[in-house]
Amino acid sequence: MSRAYEYQPHRLLRKRVRDIPSGVEGVLMAVITEDVSDSPGFERLVDLAYIRKASGREFTTAVENVEPA
Repeated sequence: MSRAYEYQPHRLLRKRVRDIPSGVEGVLMAVITEDVSDSPGFERLVDLAYIRKASGREFTTAVENVEPA
């Protein structure tokens, strides 16, 4: 069974966080396992964090790049 597009629990959900590489802060809205492969015969699953900035726009980053703000 594929885990693609599966929501993951995270201790910082709905809390202010910082994306370490960019330094951008926002609220962690979701952590989702997504298949980012470009081949239908091969799965490459990664956990992406969805962060909403103060402007209301969301961006993604690797969940390992998220820390409390």
